[in-house]
Amino acid sequence: MHTSLNQTMSLQQRMVLAPQIIQSIEILQLPILALQERIDQELLENPALEMETDAPEAEPEQASETVVEERPKETGETAPALEARIDDLGADWGEYFSGRGAARFSSDEDEDKKLAAMNNTPARSESLQEHLTGQLALVDLPGDMRALCETIIYSLDNNGYLLYPLEELVGGRGDANGAQIQRAQMEEALKRVQALEPRGVGCRNLQECLLLQMPADAANELPRRIIEHHLDDLRLNRLPRIAKETGRSLEEVKAAVTFISSLNPRPGSEFSNTQLHYVVPDVLLEEVDGRYEIRLEDNYLPRLCISPAYARMLQDKSSDPAAKDFVRKKIQAARWLIESIEQRRATVFKIASEIVRQQEEFLEKGIAYLRPLKMQEVADRTGVHVSTVSRAISDKYMQTQRGILPMKYFFTGGIESDGGLQISTKSVQQELMEIIRQEDKKNPLSDEEIVAKLKEKGMNISRRTVTKYRKQLRIPSSRQRRQY
Repeated sequence: MHTSLNQTMSLQQRMVLAPQIIQSIEILQLPILALQERIDQELLENPALEMETDAPEAEPEQASETVVEERPKETGETAPALEARIDDLGADWGEYFSGRGAARFSSDEDEDKKLAAMNNTPARSESLQEHLTGQLALVDLPGDMRALCETIIYSLDNNGYLLYPLEELVGGRGDANGAQIQRAQMEEALKRVQALEPRGVGCRNLQECLLLQMPADAANELPRRIIEHHLDDLRLNRLPRIAKETGRSLEEVKAAVTFISSLNPRPGSEFSNTQLHYVVPDVLLEEVDGRYEIRLEDNYLPRLCISPAYARMLQDKSSDPAAKDFVRKKIQAARWLIESIEQRRATVFKIASEIVRQQEEFLEKGIAYLRPLKMQEVADRTGVHVSTVSRAISDKYMQTQRGILPMKYFFTGGIESDGGLQISTKSVQQELMEIIRQEDKKNPLSDEEIVAKLKEKGMNISRRTVTKYRKQLRIPSSRQRRQY
């Protein structure tokens, strides 16, 4: 076997993004609340970055006329060039915020905002497990049985269903004497958990969940029978079949179904720990004197500047070279962040302005006038790359007279009507919902009949597309919509 070392040369093309570009991309993608968190984190980590506290009084906002100059990005600046820009950058950033009506940031105001945030923070809700163990504490149980009940309680999902078969919960456990716990003991523990409130928790499937909530009296014999033997027929709305097989009238079956629908198929959901996500719009749209004005909702972001003390350290020739190099890197990182935020604001404003221009009819008249719009079209008109448009609208919302809408909402595909006009997908879906709303509930429309109705309105789409839209809107089939 022969081995040797050889030197070879190869030509490769690779795109390497500068750190500043990567940071600009990251900042652009952040919604306003995430951006605020990022700024707070940077203020903690970078001593060269500060909040301005002594800027002049803010002037009234000029919402729709907001213009942010985009400066060319520089890389590999020498120290003198960087030093020369520090003071200008701080002044530019102050003017930038002052021109858009930023509020003053004083320590008192910071404390007031923190206090307001604390007062408006909802208390953590009680979890399902806490609710059940609280009830269990009031029941007189042997220690081993209490431990088994707690094992079951902490094996429930957010809806109250048991996540694992009892055999898995039994395996590997022993009682006080070291003997293997028998399945009968675990079954007993499960019954005790199922007796707790809300009724239905500790179930292993939907059928058991509903049966646990059924009162034990003869008056509910039919609902119980339907749950035990005709749950699939109920799901498919086959009420005549249930009536035939149970020997009851259709009216009796309908009354039983009404009772069953009052039961909770997810008894643990009211104790879900899921926190509500509050939406804060990045863009505010207002109609003033017949024209739309766009304003970015970022007035409460801190005004950033380069620390004067660190700037002086960089200019001090007697400073230690290692310390000076550290300061230079921190100042450069602060400058990159400031410019990235400024660039984000300019880009979001530009793209939001084009969206409003394209969808003005929708804003004035409603969803029927939402026009098909592609990101590439906005990219071409604003002079940015389509990926920039995608990042600029990601997880961001616009407040309009039609409500607070995701900026992605304005981008939709569409079809061409008989008259040659482009109709958005959302408009077609809205029309489909209206057709179904007006249908005869005792004889609901099939997908083919919906296609014919849409064609009458100049919307030519296939039955397959109607079925797809109906499923996206979570509308049941005609069989399931029928009311007997």
